[in-house]
Parts: sequence; structure tokens; C-alpha cells
Amino acid sequence: MKVSKEKAAENRAAIVKAAGRLFRERGFDKVGVAEITKAAGLTHGGFYGHFASKDALAAEACEAAFAESLDRLPADEASPEGALNAFLTRYLSERHRDQPDAGCPMAAFAGEVARQDPAVQERFGTGVERFFEVVEERLPERDGEGATGRRDRAIAIVSALIGGMALARATAQADPDLSVEILAALRRQLGISGDGGGGTFSRVKVSP
Repeated sequence: MKVSKEKAAENRAAIVKAAGRLFRERGFDKVGVAEITKAAGLTHGGFYGHFASKDALAAEACEAAFAESLDRLPADEASPEGALNAFLTRYLSERHRDQPDAGCPMAAFAGEVARQDPAVQERFGTGVERFFEVVEERLPERDGEGATGRRDRAIAIVSALIGGMALARATAQADPDLSVEILAALRRQLGISGDGGGGTFSRVKVSP
């Protein structure tokens, strides 16, 4: 039965959304097309009517995952801690650690994206660059700091977030205390004090 353009678009979006969740949770290579379409509530047979290959889907799902993460950032603007600290607090939380399927694609994909199709790598690189820009825009000014120094700080912060979240997730089951310590240490080093649940913070200065 032929479906309408609207229904076809809805089905495609459902596949992309399901793929984004599963890829972030388990990795690109550990999830098959049949599982993705089942999670989207569709049959395997209709997949290739939407995508030429799994790699094509992976590229689109990667882009969509970045868009989803970036769409959350405007809400940080209203935080009394400031936009950057609100973002860092949310990122370095136990909730984010425990929900990779709905979390940051940088932390989820960084370890494996170099082995993926060039289109996936390109979408990932574009998303990372956008996060560098977002953090750089929110950094407090420093006297005498040029554009290069400001961008360096943004790259260092984003890199610390990705690596720290990866380590926190890797140790969460075997050594939960260490996992929590990693998140707390990063919050302190990045100028944030408080717990992973988003409590009250005693300082809001962000330092490298």
C-alpha cells in the first residue's frame, strides 16, 4: 500500500530517531537495520525506501543527534548560574552519564567515529565544531586574550567534557564511587561546585 508523503516523512523521522538512540547507547557497529526499524515501529523491508545504506542512516542520525543536543542549549540562557555553567552542570551530571541514548553524541561516538563512513565523520566534525563555537560564545572575557586563546579554552573545555564523560561511563558499573569522583572533579576544575543533580553552586567563574 502506498503511503502519503506526510506518512513517509514521519516514518523516515522515526527511523532516524530510533537509530540515534540505539547508536548512542550501543555504538554504530552493534546495531542492525532490522533492530532499528523494529524500534521505530516499522518493518525491515521498508528501510531501503528511505536510505541507500546503513551508513547513510548513520550520517543522518549523527546529524540529528547533534541538533537534538544543541536544541537544549537555549534553555540554559535563563539559568541564574549563567548559560555556560548551566550547560556544564547538565553535561557533568549522573543523569547524563546514565542516559547515553539521549545524551551528547560527542561522548557517545568519539571512540568509534574514525572507523565509520566518511559521511558520518563529516557530520560528526561539523557537530563538534558547532559545540566549540557555542562554548566559545559563552566564555567570560579575559584581558588581553585574543581569538586564538579564547578558542583554545573552548576546545579544552569540550575535550575535557567528552573525555570525562567517557571515563565516568566506563567506570560506573565496576567502581561507581570513582565514576562520581570523575564528574565532581571536572565540575570543580571547570569552576563548578555542587552535586550531579543540579543543586546550588557557590561559584560560577569558569577557568581553563
